Amino acid sequence: MSEFMQRFAELRERKAFAEIVDTLPYVKLMGVELSEDDAGELRFDLPFAKRNVGNTALPALHGGLIGGFMESAAIIHLMWNRESLEAPKIVDFSLDYLRPGRPQTLSAQCEITKQGKRVAHVLIEAWQDDRSKPVAVARAHFLLSN
Repeated sequence: MSEFMQRFAELRERKAFAEIVDTLPYVKLMGVELSEDDAGELRFDLPFAKRNVGNTALPALHGGLIGGFMESAAIIHLMWNRESLEAPKIVDFSLDYLRPGRPQTLSAQCEITKQGKRVAHVLIEAWQDDRSKPVAVARAHFLLSN
């Protein structure tokens, strides 16, 4: 097991959400917050920051930021829900933007729809005020190692 995955497993055991974010520089830079919802599922929040606006005319969150947030959520979700010696490697990521991300907090949750010995498939949904009106949805395929 890599040193990173050993550290991640220790933090997962303690549910040290802020420390997990701190170990992932790109996730920390975006300002992602990690928590559990009432049902015990991981929840990802990206609080609004002015630097995250891509279209100042609307204003709207940068599409690349939304994609990076959702991809990072999928990776963390998979590592959280799977005992593994190594981090998963992304094979494919497909993203559908459904509406502009307004200048407010963006939330996401993931669902592992298939997990085999070598491949996993994760669905990611991002929304703002109303989960039934997603800003974007994505699908990710990962290569798993033991």
